[in-house]
Amino acid sequence: MSLPLEGLLVVAVEQAVAAPYCSSRLADAGARVIKVERAEGDFARHYDHVADGESAYFVWLNRGKESVCLDIKDVDDAALLQRMLRRADVFIQNLAPGAAARSGFDSGKLREQNPRLITVDISGYGDSGPYREMKAYDLLVQCETGLASITGAPERPGRVGVSVCDIACGMNAHAGVLQALLERERTGRGKGLSVSLFDALADWMTVPLLHQDYTGEAPARVGLNHPSIAPYGAYACRGGDQVVISIQNNREWRNFCEQVLQRPDLVEDPLYCNNVERCANRPALDGEIDQVFGAIARSELVDRLFQARIAFGSVNSVADLSRHQQLRRTAVATPSGTVDLVAPPVTLADGDPPLRPVPALGQDTDRVREEFGGEC
Repeated sequence: MSLPLEGLLVVAVEQAVAAPYCSSRLADAGARVIKVERAEGDFARHYDHVADGESAYFVWLNRGKESVCLDIKDVDDAALLQRMLRRADVFIQNLAPGAAARSGFDSGKLREQNPRLITVDISGYGDSGPYREMKAYDLLVQCETGLASITGAPERPGRVGVSVCDIACGMNAHAGVLQALLERERTGRGKGLSVSLFDALADWMTVPLLHQDYTGEAPARVGLNHPSIAPYGAYACRGGDQVVISIQNNREWRNFCEQVLQRPDLVEDPLYCNNVERCANRPALDGEIDQVFGAIARSELVDRLFQARIAFGSVNSVADLSRHQQLRRTAVATPSGTVDLVAPPVTLADGDPPLRPVPALGQDTDRVREEFGGEC
């Protein structure tokens, strides 16, 4: 199968999550990705060993890449990397603030040497501002951006359970690279891109920030409820099982009252007649819902919700996800064996290509040294 980015050379001096997320998606699309690692390897290789002896993060984000071990502070290794970058289409790095430039890999100078090169500098807080030298990791940025303050139960802030800052940053970097590639088709010139964890998550925080800026009050922590739509959250039915429901408009509210709650008198009740009133009177609304849901079995409730075309879901565990009927999986080879991953989220009409293997540390070093070693 021909892939859209075949023939593209990506060199990534990367570690952890954000940059590897970006480069892994380029690799999935057919790009040749040379991952440059220290002698001890990307530290994400050592987060855990749960995936058949390999790190879960590393397996997820490094399929389809070549692994080359270089010391960019070494004169010969730095010269080799410079030769690689003269032929590269994309250079991605997420070293500590300023480290790439201090080692001779300033993105602007690299583009002067290779005008078609697209450079991607990934940082915690960006290239300017008082935080530019700060180290940044996912939980730190969740807290700095205020995400933790609106996440969790009312009594305390909470962490989103996956690395949303890194993932958001990697997604933005990936989109930026694709845009730069399209622009290069027209102009023949590369582009310098800078992406930060803070900016990526600040963008995702736009709605809470607008609430704060224009009303003086941020959305409250409401656990398994939506802060500005009601009813939209988890409710217990008879036996204690929870079902999450979502009412998005007044048409759905009418169907919910008439067919699910079997309380048509609530449709035009002044306390609940529109979303603003339902949010303002949420405790009373929850009481009305709890009274009905708590009296019926989950199977009957689900049937009513389905017949009324009300959006609903289950409060599943990760074990439930593992058994979920909608979960698509695909196999990937690793140095320790085959691992079943979640299939890439974009499906292709002409069939999805198999994932290429996860590299062992430094497995391609000798071959790459030979390939790029003699070039001026």
